[in-house]
Amino acid sequence: MATEGPAMRRIQVAEHPRLLKLKEMFNSKFGSSPKFYVRAPGRVNIIGEHIDYCGYSVLPMAVEQDMLIAVEPVKTNTLQLGNTNPLYPDFSTSSNNIQIDKTKPLWHNYFLCGFKGIQEHFGLSDLTGMNCLVDGNIPPSSGLSSSSALVCCAGLVTLTALGMNLSKVELAEICAKSERYIGTEGGGMDQSISFLAEEGTAKLIEFSPLRATDVKLPSGAVFVIANSCVEMNKAATSHFNIRVMECRLAAKLLAKHKGLQWNKVLRLEEVQAQLGISLEEMLSVTEDALHSDPYSPEEICMCLGISLDELRTQILSQNTRDVPIFKLYQRAKHVYSEAARVLQFKKICEEAPDNVVQQLGELMNQSHRSCRDMYECSCPELDQLVDICRKFGAQGSRLTGAGWGGCTVSIVPVDKLPGFLANVQEAFYQGSDASFAPEKQSLFATKPGDFR
Repeated sequence: MATEGPAMRRIQVAEHPRLLKLKEMFNSKFGSSPKFYVRAPGRVNIIGEHIDYCGYSVLPMAVEQDMLIAVEPVKTNTLQLGNTNPLYPDFSTSSNNIQIDKTKPLWHNYFLCGFKGIQEHFGLSDLTGMNCLVDGNIPPSSGLSSSSALVCCAGLVTLTALGMNLSKVELAEICAKSERYIGTEGGGMDQSISFLAEEGTAKLIEFSPLRATDVKLPSGAVFVIANSCVEMNKAATSHFNIRVMECRLAAKLLAKHKGLQWNKVLRLEEVQAQLGISLEEMLSVTEDALHSDPYSPEEICMCLGISLDELRTQILSQNTRDVPIFKLYQRAKHVYSEAARVLQFKKICEEAPDNVVQQLGELMNQSHRSCRDMYECSCPELDQLVDICRKFGAQGSRLTGAGWGGCTVSIVPVDKLPGFLANVQEAFYQGSDASFAPEKQSLFATKPGDFR
């Protein structure tokens, strides 16, 4: 069993078929039995896309799909990792010499992120080895946070093997920071909901400091997740990090425009906080300060009064230094409008008027349009899937996760669910031009899960 503090619920192995099967596979691979098991759920972000790394609140919930790891601490300094999925090869390394290759986002590197995060947090140099077997049922590269769930699971595995405790918030912050070892400049939503989730409620996740507030979802609707079958690993391309950098540059130009200390500003939320104005007013500031044409690196330098060398070495990340253009106006408009939609979504859930599902659905539809048009993180398959979901009864539908592939999330009235599932299955997965592999097809209703 595993625990990370008095508030953490423990995994009960009992006669759970999946755990028993994992135990058998562990025994077959390592010739021994696991000493404990750790679980971390995936998540679906209901609304609030690409704004956590800008400092703004998001509204995710955990899903039932998860990562499970069976663990046996050993007396050697060898870390042996196996995966029940044969597509992911075994990996072995010294527990005292963790090297994470940013150029290859291989599955085991996500485990190493969590392991190294705990190791560095406690300043440990001599760590015991472990045999670990990973079993995940979150569709990979689908926008349901399979990679972050593995990072979180690995962090908790390492903490448990060391016999140490941390709060859920501390663990979430460590895992959010350590996932950046793989080269993705994420914001912390995925790790936070993985640890802070509670059954039956979504969470408003706020940052600086990290905190979570329950958001009760309407009882008359369910959220349905559908996989576009287009895989997108955000660590394998530059799309994600370019968006992070565009938001950072937009924040600096907005700060400069308003006479703030732009060189100390990193996130769009900081500009709003320093100005002390509303999100709606920030949209007006964006209209005044930024133009809709793309910015060249040279124009950004001129606006900030710095050299090209200073831009590349002091502001841009290594993998964005050669980007020829940056769309600052569009990214800032998306972030400020999406941040406002999150707060409106929470307010509607709290007030619970009669047409709450319709209102929430419209916010989700607005979110997808903004992601598609202003943030440009959708793809044709996602757009098609969103349209199909709306056609067959969803009050709202949008991409969820980083985008460029992965899943949609739709809000569907309970009484329309059976017909909705059947029609979407036929129209998208079995349509005349559909050629998706069966194992990638995924369409299911979900309710808020928890960390257990």
